[in-house]
Amino acid sequence: MQYRFVIKGKLPGLNEYLKAERSFCRGHSCGNDMKQGYQMVISNAIRASLKRQAIKSPVMIHYSFYEPDRRRDLDNIAAVAHKFIQDALVKCRVIENDGWQYIVGFSDEFHVDKHNPRIEVTLIEAGGKDG
Repeated sequence: MQYRFVIKGKLPGLNEYLKAERSFCRGHSCGNDMKQGYQMVISNAIRASLKRQAIKSPVMIHYSFYEPDRRRDLDNIAAVAHKFIQDALVKCRVIENDGWQYIVGFSDEFHVDKHNPRIEVTLIEAGGKDG
């Protein structure tokens, strides 16, 4: 079975996140504020599409990134997105954990869509937990 949701816009890249992690806002890391804000956006997208779906089987995750231009490096785009999205999937209780038992792998593809930047995420059930 497959499950899909779309995050409108783009998430920060690794460089932006690392810069925020090294900065302080109100006595703590700005990176934490950044992560919490984007996780709310991601969680809203997950809940809107998947409702209260809980996936018990391990999943393969496919990410389709639609960037407004080609300015950011591919690894810079994907690194933080993987972390934020997988953490949000756990927070929304779609998957139990983001460890090896629950996520068997992921794949990325990248496109340019200057009028509609977004991230399309597809979760593909991979079978039993013994994998």
